[in-house]
Amino acid sequence: MSVDPSSESSAASVRAPLSLWTKLAFGAGDLGTAITANLQVFFLMVFLTNVAGLNAGLAGSVLMIGKIWDAINDPIIGYLSDRTPVGKWGRRHIWMISAALPFGICFFLNWWVPTTNQGLLFGYYVLMGLLFSTFYTAVNLPYSTLTPELTEDYNERTSLNSFRFAFSIGGSIGSLLLAQFLFQVIKEPKTQYIVLGGIAAVLSVLPIYWCVWGTRQRVREFERHTPSQHPLPLRTQLRLVFSNRPFLFVMGIYLCSWLAVQITASLIPFFIGDWLQMSPAEYTQVALAVQSTAMIMLFVWSAVSRRIGKKAVYYMGMALWIMAQAGLFLLQPGQTTLVYVCAILAGFGVSTAYLVPWSMIPDVIDLDELNSGQRREGVFYAFMVLLQKIGLALGLFLVGQALQWAGYLSSVADEPRPVQPASALLAIRITIGPLPTFLLIIGIVLAYLYPITQPVHQAILLKLHAKRQGEAGA
Repeated sequence: MSVDPSSESSAASVRAPLSLWTKLAFGAGDLGTAITANLQVFFLMVFLTNVAGLNAGLAGSVLMIGKIWDAINDPIIGYLSDRTPVGKWGRRHIWMISAALPFGICFFLNWWVPTTNQGLLFGYYVLMGLLFSTFYTAVNLPYSTLTPELTEDYNERTSLNSFRFAFSIGGSIGSLLLAQFLFQVIKEPKTQYIVLGGIAAVLSVLPIYWCVWGTRQRVREFERHTPSQHPLPLRTQLRLVFSNRPFLFVMGIYLCSWLAVQITASLIPFFIGDWLQMSPAEYTQVALAVQSTAMIMLFVWSAVSRRIGKKAVYYMGMALWIMAQAGLFLLQPGQTTLVYVCAILAGFGVSTAYLVPWSMIPDVIDLDELNSGQRREGVFYAFMVLLQKIGLALGLFLVGQALQWAGYLSSVADEPRPVQPASALLAIRITIGPLPTFLLIIGIVLAYLYPITQPVHQAILLKLHAKRQGEAGA
């Protein structure tokens, strides 16, 4: 069975195509969370230890407690947002509006040093971490669930997510450039971070309101035409979510690709510095090469997907990415040009890791509504976000265990970088090359087995619209 990609089924054509303004507004909603998350990943640990003066053990505990709560609050807020009455601002936008300002304030307060007492500092940063994590999820999770409410079109969802992740990657790149600029202009460490936190907070909050303003009308149209429903108990919802076979495939695809991203990103500083003997500045340039390529390719892959489908785009991106990972394993010191070639190839694949799984989730939600009669975007997206965080934690754990097992020698401040044993260098090369490659191959297999193609999705929409019209007329 084949379908002309340029044609719209009667089910998908019920709503007008998304405007460029709506796509930009939706994409802007991921800018603030990308900025804040990126700055925390790169700078929070060094800030807590080297600026706030918290000892390393307590600083690590602050981050651990925050991650545990971050994992717990995702399904809770997803469940609550699904049960929120539509009201004037809708069940998703009201969360974003209410949480945006506290989200920015808590992020800013993470970079303030209120005292020198270790116990009080620990309690303060734990509290700020818990509050920030809560408001971050309250903004980001309802935002993520807007995709299926903005459009039901199979290809338009891919295009919509290309705008989202362009803003996300752009925010990550911009936050690093902002930090580098401020650290050069401001010399006092505490002032550096409080100014960085203040500017980043403002830049993070404003786009949330742009997103709400620019998508409100479209979401209200969806909510007016969606029959009211009686939410199921949380246990029942979880059982139905995990009995959704296509969703399990999407989770597997995303976990494999995201683990590959995290393992590679975690190992790049060791690979660049210890194996290739390149400078830290060159590491930043390599990271920017990957992210910049990924951001550009989001729109290219989105256009290609419209012609050949999401699964084919995923295969193409993964093939290029696997070439990059194999190239990293084979690279030798002094081959600087080839490092950047691999970085660009990796960027081609990383963009599909962002784009394709997230554009599959709305299709899974449509199938779930057809089977159950319920819209449960919050629960599905909660587990996707939770999976992303598990992937990050698991990736960092695997990296640390591999290096420790191989006898990696830690650096000591103010002393020359130690020469690593051959076992540690081999572990770095294997962990950055063959291991992610293996994960990417598993992801390709799962994508092949994923059952919702474009023709299947259009059939789902036809049945779903007929079902909705029958319920509305009853």
